[in-house]
Amino acid sequence: MQPRIRLFAPFVLAALTTAVLTACGGGGGGDAVVVREEARAQDTRTSFAVVPPESYPDFEAGANGRPGFTALAGSDTDRWTGTLAGAGYRVEVPRNWNGKLVMYAHGYAGMGNALAVQTPTALRRYLIDNGYAWAASSYSKNYYDVRAGVEDTNALANAFVEIARTNGRTLLAPTKTYITGHSMGGHVAAAAVEAEAIADANNVVHYAGAVPMCGVTGDMALFDTFTAMQVAAQAVAGQPTSPVARWTEVDDLVNARLWTNPPAAWSPSAPIEPTAVEGERYLSIVRNLTGGERPLFRLALQRGGSFPSAYGVFGGDGTIDGILNKPGTDTTSITYRIDGDSAGSAALNAAALKVREDPEANRRRSDGLRWVPQVNGDIRVPVVAIHTVGDLFVPFNMMQIYRQRAAAAGRGDQLVTRAIRGISHCDFTVSEQVEAFDAMVRWEGGGPRPAGDDVLTPATVAAPTYGCTFTRPAIAGTDTDAVVGLRGLIAISGGSCPSPS
Repeated sequence: MQPRIRLFAPFVLAALTTAVLTACGGGGGGDAVVVREEARAQDTRTSFAVVPPESYPDFEAGANGRPGFTALAGSDTDRWTGTLAGAGYRVEVPRNWNGKLVMYAHGYAGMGNALAVQTPTALRRYLIDNGYAWAASSYSKNYYDVRAGVEDTNALANAFVEIARTNGRTLLAPTKTYITGHSMGGHVAAAAVEAEAIADANNVVHYAGAVPMCGVTGDMALFDTFTAMQVAAQAVAGQPTSPVARWTEVDDLVNARLWTNPPAAWSPSAPIEPTAVEGERYLSIVRNLTGGERPLFRLALQRGGSFPSAYGVFGGDGTIDGILNKPGTDTTSITYRIDGDSAGSAALNAAALKVREDPEANRRRSDGLRWVPQVNGDIRVPVVAIHTVGDLFVPFNMMQIYRQRAAAAGRGDQLVTRAIRGISHCDFTVSEQVEAFDAMVRWEGGGPRPAGDDVLTPATVAAPTYGCTFTRPAIAGTDTDAVVGLRGLIAISGGSCPSPS
């Protein structure tokens, strides 16, 4: 899949906006021209921030029966909560603060109007033990609003010293600020360090480094992938001309041809089962759409639990639930491939519905970031990105697109990619996340460029031991029960990495 990077032409933008206003000024010919952008559904939605408690019940001793999740002594840190420009926030600063701040960006939080802050639970112990302060915003909007995620996270970083002052602690400005996040938050973290975001954001932070985890580092290409999955399913099942947005009119027919146990019926005890012919052909297509041949793909699709989330987004109109005003998804550059069947692949590519984006759907804006900020790979600071090979909700191809874009931008030396042998979405161990963050910080501090994985060479990615270098065992009492269980499935299937000699 080729990256879609569209250039900004100011004169075109001015012609396409809904109105041009001349600001009132005190005489002369120097009045500023303000371009008013069009409104969208997302701009009309109201939200309210839920101010989080200053305690962290998910880290109290013995929480959820996991004694390894121990509480930090209250005297070790200052903890502040509140709201900022409509977003809730949580800030924690150790008494022995090292002068550095880590911003955490949360993932997709649904479409409700209640905004909640998420704590970086996997990294928190490491951060506090090493003297880092951290802060997290709820963002001022839910839905897939990465623009709000970047702006509100940046605004919170810029307000950090003032928040401390109003709570009775005088701090100097951070000597360095880093950003990390999961899933949609990985998109926020990756976009926030892009040259385009630094140029266009209303709230600007010059981050020293970033760690996107299971991130949507292909921005709109994620939604292109979802759409391609759908139109391929329709074509394989003999419904190639049905409009994408009318999926519910054909989904039963498609499911009957592709599955004996469909994604909608998945549960941990009921794996997804494809039909012998059309279903197996479709699995080959999905594997190639999401990153190519790689270890654990089939186990991930059948048992990992992330594919039903991808399959469940079928039927969208390309506006990402009102984040865009016009269709922004496109499949015209996608080539479908059924392994071992060149004739069938050619027939599929001829039959599959071609979905085209409106070129104005996600253009650069005059009033801040794009509605879906792009990850162009134009990065000037160290970035260490991690992704599980079996993720099918934010698939492994997001990492591949990120690598391609960074290389095309001449910034490939600023990006390290690591593959983790997980079979679901964001199912990392604590160790895998801590090691990635620590590697980025050491690199940014003048150390050598850390090791990573080649994510582009097909033979490398397809190797049975691919991803073993940076995969760490799950530890009961340290990692969540879900991660421990998912890694257990890998072990049962014989997919665990060999023990170090």
